[in-house]
Amino acid sequence: MKLHDIKPAPGSHRPKKRKGIGIAAGQGKTSGRGTKGQASRSGGVKKAYFEGGQLPAVRKLPFARGVGFFNPYRIEYAPVNVSVLAEKFAAGAEVNPDALITAGITHTSDKYIAILGAGDIAVPLKVTAHKFSETAKEKIVQAGGSIQEIEIVRGHRRTR
Repeated sequence: MKLHDIKPAPGSHRPKKRKGIGIAAGQGKTSGRGTKGQASRSGGVKKAYFEGGQLPAVRKLPFARGVGFFNPYRIEYAPVNVSVLAEKFAAGAEVNPDALITAGITHTSDKYIAILGAGDIAVPLKVTAHKFSETAKEKIVQAGGSIQEIEIVRGHRRTR
């Protein structure tokens, strides 16, 4: 078999419709565009949301689309479970956002850290983060560790 012998599977390739080539083809004269109007003429393609010149619905309802609204005060957290802390850190270690990044637990420094209570922890750690769940607080203190919350600076914080 050579490159020039290769052909598509039978029935998989249909010939291109030749529009405007005679009345018998069914696509002659107006070529399936209908008669008169903007759509029948060359270059007469309207934008997807064009509504005849009136303000389109997508511009009237920006919040309904889910894309147009951005809350500048939203705080995004990078979640970390206590079981991960127990695996990665030795007893008595200080756990803070920088330590979590160097340990490879979180990858971004622009997000706040939230410690969640999934899993078990038996190692006493000094954990410093922006937010703690109630179960995470209980488990860290029961293991003999301590917690310290970092104050969150509220304001226009764009993390998109």
